[in-house]
Amino acid sequence: MTTYWLEHAWLDTHVEPGVAVEVADGRITAVRTDVPTPPPGAEILRGLTLPGLANAHSHAFHRALRGTVQVGSGTFWTWREVMYATADRLTPESYHALARAVYAEMALAGVTSVGEFHYVHHAPGGTPYADPNAMGEALIAAAADAGIRITLLDTAYLSAGFGQPPNTHQLRFSDGTAEAWAERCSLLKERDHARIGVAIHSVRAVPAGELATVAAWAEERRAPLHVHLSEQTAENDACREAHGRTPTRLLADHGVLGPRTTGVHNTHLTDEDIALLGGSGTGTCMCPTTERDLADGIGPAVALQKAGSPLSLGSDSHAVIDLLEEARAMELNERLRTRTRGHWTAAALLRAASADGHAALGWDAAGTIEPGALADLTTIALDSVRTAGPLPRLGAETAVFAATAADVRHTVVGGRQVVRDGAHTLVPDVPQALARAVDALRG
Repeated sequence: MTTYWLEHAWLDTHVEPGVAVEVADGRITAVRTDVPTPPPGAEILRGLTLPGLANAHSHAFHRALRGTVQVGSGTFWTWREVMYATADRLTPESYHALARAVYAEMALAGVTSVGEFHYVHHAPGGTPYADPNAMGEALIAAAADAGIRITLLDTAYLSAGFGQPPNTHQLRFSDGTAEAWAERCSLLKERDHARIGVAIHSVRAVPAGELATVAAWAEERRAPLHVHLSEQTAENDACREAHGRTPTRLLADHGVLGPRTTGVHNTHLTDEDIALLGGSGTGTCMCPTTERDLADGIGPAVALQKAGSPLSLGSDSHAVIDLLEEARAMELNERLRTRTRGHWTAAALLRAASADGHAALGWDAAGTIEPGALADLTTIALDSVRTAGPLPRLGAETAVFAATAADVRHTVVGGRQVVRDGAHTLVPDVPQALARAVDALRG
């Protein structure tokens, strides 16, 4: 058994000083409050400790685009062409090296679980590898090497658009049919640190007649199902032209929506769309730093949550990797849109970044500091230039509205300290690992 002594702990509703957390076999076995000094032999976590953060939407290889796609002007669609060029250069070996570094960067930012929306399945041209899941296995291994949990959201990506075959770049994403996708996906196995979920890339990338196959695969295994939804108005327009309905209605009509499904972005929705998502319990993963970086727009997160759609957060294209910034941005974006403040409490934003994000990824036992929960913890410094000053009892507001990923001091996953005093314990030099991996993908 290991005991962690938390100088201050966020216990779902309030900050508690002096908390001892006992851990055995990767889970919290006891939480004791009113422990003013560390027990003998305890691991000491000074600062404010939160439940581990969940990054519910990631494309690991997009990290190689940081600092390049921000040059000049353009749209999502011009950005996509640069993304394709990077995807063309990935191999299982180079993807493992990059993802290992990216997931280590996430651990340094307090992320304990990641949802990897994975669609680069085959070699360029679409030829399967000897192991048809070589790329997915590289991601699962990378997460293990970086010390975090992963939900591999193996993605069906079958077409370039409504009625259009995959283009040259997209051939390595496609299995040809949903049945072939399901056959390959069924070969993936879960591990202690890894869940297998699935994804529909988008309604433009999976023909309507194939949607039910993906939904049935997820339903049979009670697995998470994610989908890019209404990120772009052009997608909405094309869907209406092809099917006479919105993407949300199309998904509803083919049995995709439901409490294990999460729509990613959900940006350009009608009132009916919002009612369909909320009424079915379908979740919403907002990715504010990517949505603003790509000029996508501000989604109706408040209306979605009020309708019954649980909110989670993701760093998506990794313009930055900072779940505290994602939480803050969701509130601040809404303030700009409405010119009013206070749409979510700090507690609600932390829940989106932790418990609800983990639930969207199938890690229902994570995201709280209580007996029985997975022993995943993130500690924020309270003595940095950003966080110094406020009373520790106001720590939740400090974490959400002042702290950044740079203030993460400790990250614990399954009771193991993956980040200690701001340094990764498994990947010795994360910046150098990132630099090497990104350089290897430059054309």
